[in-house]
Amino acid sequence: MKTLKTSLTAMMLALGIAGVANAAPVEIKFSHVVAENTPKGQMAIKFKELVAERMPDKAVVNVYPNSQLFGDNKVLEAMLLGDVELAAPSLSKFNKYTKALQLFDLPFLFKDMDAVERFQNGPAGQELLGSLKKKGLVGLGYLHNGMKQLSANDPLRTPADADGKKFRIMSSDVLAAQFEALEAVPLKKPFSEVFTLLQTKAIDGQENTWSNIYSKKFFEVQPYITESNHGVLDYLVVTSAEFWLTLPDDVREGVKEALDEAIAFGNKVANDKAMADKQAIIESGRSEVLTLTDAERQQCRSDEAGMETVRRRNRCRAD
Repeated sequence: MKTLKTSLTAMMLALGIAGVANAAPVEIKFSHVVAENTPKGQMAIKFKELVAERMPDKAVVNVYPNSQLFGDNKVLEAMLLGDVELAAPSLSKFNKYTKALQLFDLPFLFKDMDAVERFQNGPAGQELLGSLKKKGLVGLGYLHNGMKQLSANDPLRTPADADGKKFRIMSSDVLAAQFEALEAVPLKKPFSEVFTLLQTKAIDGQENTWSNIYSKKFFEVQPYITESNHGVLDYLVVTSAEFWLTLPDDVREGVKEALDEAIAFGNKVANDKAMADKQAIIESGRSEVLTLTDAERQQCRSDEAGMETVRRRNRCRAD
């Protein structure tokens, strides 16, 4: 009898080990809305490659660019339902889940990307990663795209030039207030619709980074781009708490290490691409890039006075 019990125990142990060895790797579906040649697209590919290289038996990453799986307006709801594991929506897309991230939409808050980086890596920026916890989401890191520029059918040099014009904006009340302060008409529309809206002249302009303007060919249907550097467009790499906290410790640690490395890579791509894509747009001859004088820039800053209440409310010194 003792021999039989010993044999059964050995068989169960062997089956258990075999089951662990044959367990399917965790699938991580990464959904985003931009092209693969953008900083976000390159980061996602790098993340997929690092996971495949370092932990192929534990996790597999499948990337869905260009809104193939979900648009930014639906991806967080899908994530909470377990239909997608990873996304990187723009910071403006989190208004429904937290108001804290709205400070990144304030105009002229950051002098440049170095100021953005200092803030995000500091205590206040790191604390904001946890601002979604009560909603079942986990912020894993900030991904850069760059400073925003304004494109339009007509030259934009002063606040008066925006008067009455329709601009596509992301889903942010702060951004809406920003354009309303200029007497413009802000329209919250999905990123995937912007090119068609511009091409058909359903809108007069939009705000975006050099890499998005170039990769999505907005410059081909907008004769003027003002180099305003008036705001920052960054993303928050996010997952659901349910998915993240139920991962085995070794898998979670390996995925986070690969993700941190991929984000650093993506941020370098963002910095490198900003000027390269700007130059490509200039050389295309399709859009004229307008450089503001110091006086024109100061006039734009002054005309955003209506936003000062929001600035004071956030009590943020980003520089």
